[in-house]
Amino acid sequence: MLKPLMEAKEKFGPVFMLYMRFQRFVVLSSYDAVKEALVDHAVEFGSRGAMYSLERLFKGHGVILVNGERWKQLRRFSSSTLKNFGMGKRSIEEQIQVEAQHLVEAIREKKGSPFNPALLTTHAVSNITCSIVFGNRFDYEDENFLNLMGSMNNFFLEMSNQWSMLYEICPRILQFLPGPHKRMPRIYKTLHEFILERVRINQQSLDPSCPRDYIDSFLIRMEQEKQNPLSEFHTTSLVENVIQLFIAGTETTSSTLRYGFLLLAKYPEVQDKVHEEIDRVIGQTHGPGMQHRSRMPYTNAVIHEIQRFANILPLGLLHKVACDTHFRGYFLPKDTLVCTSLSTVLHDPKYFKDPESFDPGHFLDENGCFKQNDAFLPFSAGKRVCLGKSLALMELFLMLTTILQRFTLTSPKPPQEINLTPKVNILVNVPPSYELYVLPREDGLQDRA
Repeated sequence: MLKPLMEAKEKFGPVFMLYMRFQRFVVLSSYDAVKEALVDHAVEFGSRGAMYSLERLFKGHGVILVNGERWKQLRRFSSSTLKNFGMGKRSIEEQIQVEAQHLVEAIREKKGSPFNPALLTTHAVSNITCSIVFGNRFDYEDENFLNLMGSMNNFFLEMSNQWSMLYEICPRILQFLPGPHKRMPRIYKTLHEFILERVRINQQSLDPSCPRDYIDSFLIRMEQEKQNPLSEFHTTSLVENVIQLFIAGTETTSSTLRYGFLLLAKYPEVQDKVHEEIDRVIGQTHGPGMQHRSRMPYTNAVIHEIQRFANILPLGLLHKVACDTHFRGYFLPKDTLVCTSLSTVLHDPKYFKDPESFDPGHFLDENGCFKQNDAFLPFSAGKRVCLGKSLALMELFLMLTTILQRFTLTSPKPPQEINLTPKVNILVNVPPSYELYVLPREDGLQDRA
């Protein structure tokens, strides 16, 4: 997907128009244009554009899809609640550390045999969301957990295939025709019923003075606002929010982890430097913590470069113009759709000296210290920046360093033969399927106390 986006940028410039599904789209394809729109003109460009394949299911509910005052209510609540149950507090760090150890044990059970890490990484990342939303993690073999993961995976596959894109282009026709696009509502129904049952369980044992998780907090807010007919806090909204938290937080982070494993196997010299920094800063007597990150500039740079190179959300999510506005010589009527080409931003040679290469040096200064790069926007920017950004960064650091503290990642193939080309996908750059040897490191590393 990157090549045609770069070619369009070269031909038409950093801002250009196109027409699709009988609507006008503005494409922003440089960091400067994206920043100017989403940050400098945050009010005008802060609304979410409609995604018909999701709108037909969520019916205008959920923090990802709503706009205006409804969005403000849900965003404020979700951000605050996620912090209370982890984001920004030590409790979530401890939960991720525990989950990382379960991932280590699951890898040890492979006994050095090559395996595809896709399932394990998805389970580990999803369990963090489960801890926040449901108040507990699941064993990787738990039947309910496997059913939930199977439905989530199928939903994501249907959401991001060619039929979903076709539905975006001509929904009024396809809604009356049979075809593969009809599978998505059936999967959604299964997810909806699973989450609704968890809500009912929480309702039966709810203690308003001691909320256990995101669902409890939402239920308490529902009771507080039950007399408000305009409230966003009702059962339907709760279920849709939970589903959207899983969708947004699982595939993106797990795909980034899988790309990270693959890149470290392809570039063993990079992996060696990360191992050295882990041994020097953390050692082997205790596990990684967020307090170590500031003293690990190379590892931090590697994780940022993995995110940049993996380019998980090449087009971000659609925005739309909230009111008539002028932007870079264009008049944009209200509701004009806006596509932020994060792919071209993350590969902009103005900000990354060799954007086609995997190079942690993109985030290091001449002294080897970590440096921020303005064009690092894998989570987008502005008012609609990813709600789970802090959580995702914590997951990536703690899980990658925990794995690399214990293991060396190698491929059955020679490094030069490792393919990095993502699978064809509409929404997300998914790494190609692969197998790895994940081997215990030498020197007799001891288990943590």
